[in-house]
Amino acid sequence: MKQHIFLASPHMSEEGFEQKYIQKAFDTNWLAAAGENLAVFERQLADKTGAKRTVALSSGTAAMHMALKAAGVGQGDLVFCQSLTFSATANPILYEKAEPVFIDSESDTWNMDPEALELAFEKYGRAGRIPKAVIVVHLYGICAKIEKVAEICKKHQVPLIEDAAESLGTTFRGKHTGNFGDYGIVSFNGNKIITTSGGGMLLINTENAEEREKKVRFWSTQAREAARWYQHEEIGYNYRMSNIVAGIGRGQMQVLEKRIEKKKYIFNYYKTQLADLKEISFMPQTDANENNCWLSVIQLDDSGKVRPLEIMKALELEDIENRPVWKPLHLQPVFQNYDFISLREKLAVTDPFMGADNSVAGELFRKGVCLPSDTKMTDEDLARVCSIIKSLWG
Repeated sequence: MKQHIFLASPHMSEEGFEQKYIQKAFDTNWLAAAGENLAVFERQLADKTGAKRTVALSSGTAAMHMALKAAGVGQGDLVFCQSLTFSATANPILYEKAEPVFIDSESDTWNMDPEALELAFEKYGRAGRIPKAVIVVHLYGICAKIEKVAEICKKHQVPLIEDAAESLGTTFRGKHTGNFGDYGIVSFNGNKIITTSGGGMLLINTENAEEREKKVRFWSTQAREAARWYQHEEIGYNYRMSNIVAGIGRGQMQVLEKRIEKKKYIFNYYKTQLADLKEISFMPQTDANENNCWLSVIQLDDSGKVRPLEIMKALELEDIENRPVWKPLHLQPVFQNYDFISLREKLAVTDPFMGADNSVAGELFRKGVCLPSDTKMTDEDLARVCSIIKSLWG
């Protein structure tokens, strides 16, 4: 039988750190949303990233929802959001009955285009509408042009939320993603660089970070007031991470650097072994950006003989997982009635099958393939993937 190769799957520590902390939670009977593992895990994230305050939650999506509420987003408000991302980035905007406006990417980092962001501020500013928040994403671990995006948000006095779900460990000029804006979110889903099986973390860097932290903890534990009886004056959510799940995260933090090192090794292996295929280009790397290489992603030249779907199907036939690049949110049926801001004035469908257009985000989606980047992959696994891809060129 062919050995299955995962795109990215959970990878527990060889030393068994996670089991040690889970067992401690059982032994002390601290199983729910309180306990030593939670406190330590939150502190580990703060120490690692430099965040002022951290709150461990049930998912990255929950963290995004709490960030939007903390930023004051409510019904009828505008939120400018990167289009090239997973839907979980934008879904919480609609939880709060706010209105997303999607922003195109730029080719240097594949993330939010600062010029398109400025264009959005100009367009809605003329109508007297200022967004309540801006959401930028560090796609596949690639840091956005974060200094420029943060500068624009500061100029317009609008809170910046960083979706760093995929970029834990990525730095720009030595500073961790998730800490350039007011809020950052990290995901510990099963496919992320470290996992707690599910879960997320909210990073808070506002001037009133301690106050915002208390408010998020309040909302995420059903908004129960400090009364003898169960008193509720606001809508709350059951969003807190459990002490058991935090124990997994506490152990995973001890191998984070090893996982980043392996992700970089996988990326460099592909880049070296596929270098002769001139129709393939790789996700961007810059001197100032230390990318965690969460997924190794390629783009195929339109003039080439091999198309992305051919690579995906060839790998699938050999029981090897892969994925397209995220389909931009402005092309998703659920978001089709919301505005999209791009520097490309004439947008047209370029691939009816995929529903792609000629925006930057649309082209990245149409041309892209996410290669298997599982940290348990051997050199033999990597060689197998490369051999299948090379075979398509004869």
